[in-house]
Amino acid sequence: MLQRAARRPQFFYTTAPLPCPYLEGRTERKIVTELAGADAEALHDRLSRAGFRRSHNIAYSPVCPGCRACIPIRIIAGAFEPDRTQRKVTRFNADLTAHEMPARASAEQFALFQRYQAARHGEGDMAAMGFYDYRAMVEDTPITTGVVEFRDPAGRLVGACLTDWLSDGLSAVYSFYAPEHGRRSLGTYAILWLVGRARALGLPFVYLGYWVPQSAKMAYKARFRPSETLAGGTWRVLPEHAGPGLAEPEQGDAAAAAKVTVTG
Repeated sequence: MLQRAARRPQFFYTTAPLPCPYLEGRTERKIVTELAGADAEALHDRLSRAGFRRSHNIAYSPVCPGCRACIPIRIIAGAFEPDRTQRKVTRFNADLTAHEMPARASAEQFALFQRYQAARHGEGDMAAMGFYDYRAMVEDTPITTGVVEFRDPAGRLVGACLTDWLSDGLSAVYSFYAPEHGRRSLGTYAILWLVGRARALGLPFVYLGYWVPQSAKMAYKARFRPSETLAGGTWRVLPEHAGPGLAEPEQGDAAAAAKVTVTG
């Protein structure tokens, strides 16, 4: 009689409380699990649909007591309609070329990353990252990942977006860009490029991570319409009127959602 190999159990852990990086005065806790082995790609797919994000070889989701401010959000690529400002951003950056590179860190990328951190997030932990930290962020991945580089007509690197490839879309992990090119709105342009690339590949979604309506630096994600947010285990189209004043929805228990997703 043939015997099936036992499936390795997937363990989930909760982190210790830390100060919330988005909302002052709140604490953050996450549920985390390792992405490893032959099933890492499929597991990451399922967890992404359950609202998880990836960092290195870890998938995580917030489970902060008494707070549901972080809302998973994804753009419906096929139906996306840029607004007037987004169309202007696309026109303004028509001179840039995009290059899909493997997940390999370069000194050129790191120099741009350092300039971006110093200008935009000088007080944050990432500003202290050395090259080997940056290389780990880019290269420590058990799944299909790449770096989209944006270059100007002279060939200079002006922006980059670390991106995961999923079975149902593209996931923007982290983007950074030349701070002196603020008028280009390169963060917005990177997302617009990913939407166009997803459409060209026939992929339905672009995952943007967590939308935090109460956080000024995270509220921008709701500007890409139509998009869907995850609540109660179900993705629903974000209403047109939704914005920074939107009430925090019930998202359900992330650990239970993860268990169903992994074993289903």
